[in-house]
Amino acid sequence: MTLQLTEDVSAAALARHDMIIDVRSPGEFAEDHVPGAVNLPVLDDAERAEVGTIYVRESRFKARRVGAALVARNVARHLQGALADRDGSFAPLVYCWRGGMRSNAMATILSQVGWRTTVLSGGYRTYRRQVTARLYDGELALRFVLLDGHTGAGKTEILQRLGAGGLQVLDLEGLAEHRGSLFGGLGRAQPSQKLFESRLLAALDGLDPARVVVAEAESSKIGDRMVPPALWKRLAEAPHIELAAARPARARYLVAAYGDIVGDRAALETAFGQLPVYPSRKRLENWRALADAGAFAELAEALVELHYDPAYDRARRKAGRPTLGRIELDPSDPASQAAAAEAATRLIGALDAGGARRDP
Repeated sequence: MTLQLTEDVSAAALARHDMIIDVRSPGEFAEDHVPGAVNLPVLDDAERAEVGTIYVRESRFKARRVGAALVARNVARHLQGALADRDGSFAPLVYCWRGGMRSNAMATILSQVGWRTTVLSGGYRTYRRQVTARLYDGELALRFVLLDGHTGAGKTEILQRLGAGGLQVLDLEGLAEHRGSLFGGLGRAQPSQKLFESRLLAALDGLDPARVVVAEAESSKIGDRMVPPALWKRLAEAPHIELAAARPARARYLVAAYGDIVGDRAALETAFGQLPVYPSRKRLENWRALADAGAFAELAEALVELHYDPAYDRARRKAGRPTLGRIELDPSDPASQAAAAEAATRLIGALDAGGARRDP
């Protein structure tokens, strides 16, 4: 059966294939991959390094011979494993780094089995060029409303409630695997920038441009991951809904939300050391004493007052974005969260009913 070639990596085109097979090494796959792809490597990381070393230090011919044997062995394993239950109608898309030897080796064998096999021309690089073009050079035909408010105001919980209630939401912190604050990434590994962008583009493609999208107000970086320019432009011009909560209530909420961190003294010390303005010795000793005494709500309130609130207030004055409304709540009270979500839903509904522009 003849191999087919494609350069179409749109969501609709990818959905026409029964499986998207990434034959690159696990390390390459972990850095980034086409959304929904399954990693069936023809060379693992160690084998790829071995073949590369032979190519550089010995000969191209020997590298090809050794590589071919490894590829044949690995493809056989996939045929007997991940692909063993596929019938004659199976139609996969196969890609490697640049549409070269690895993808063609796998695709040739799959085609000989009798499966209608397509190779992504240009490989992963073709896909990555589209991501870059759309997120860095393109325009997004989406309208956003942002949930804003001081740290601990419960923005993440309200966003989740809005999504559960049927509104379109974009969870940037979830995609970046970071809770968006000084303590947000401790003990967690974020995806690479490329993988974050792949996840983001897939999420954006799933949104209806005719409806408002709700997201949390974020800085241009979430942990170490940068929000791409095309999205940042839309977020920067979006109206806000301000969630307002008293500082003691926000402190109680933060202690509950960051329960995995507040009891970890090493994590707390790491966070103290990452503050933009390092605290004085007296203040640091006081914070440590509060942690030793288990007075985490008092510690959280001190951090909010001295670090988070001033930083938020400076950013808000600089942004000068329009505000749709202000909603007061107790973020540690589920009933108050529910009422706040209902109020936010009404504000967003009024925005749509007002006929706000739908095109960029």
